[in-house]
Amino acid sequence: MAKEGNSKLGSVRIADDVIPVIAALAAAEVEGVISQSENLSEEWISKMGVRIAPKGVRVDIIGKQAKVDISVGINSGYNVPQTCRKVQEKVKTSIETMTGLEVVDVNVRVSSVALPKNE
Repeated sequence: MAKEGNSKLGSVRIADDVIPVIAALAAAEVEGVISQSENLSEEWISKMGVRIAPKGVRVDIIGKQAKVDISVGINSGYNVPQTCRKVQEKVKTSIETMTGLEVVDVNVRVSSVALPKNE
């Protein structure tokens, strides 16, 4: 389990396979990013109750710290280093806010660049 906490009401446990979903959704929110898991929409997840680890995301959890490796596509015309920094910040903030884990690394791999469509 990724995170555990105890209170007078009982314990809270976050399954390890939830963290990659949080990372993928956070990265997809960054302007210029093409989600590697475009099939993962919040609506779809809520309807299906899905917690599948998305393709292109790996999370290693050691104690209360997490290291994230994520692959993204970038739309043509976006500054790759700036966009990747935004992905790093968004993924780190989302995981820390939602889980309480400390994210120590977010490594972004650009796996594709989308060329503009001919219209």
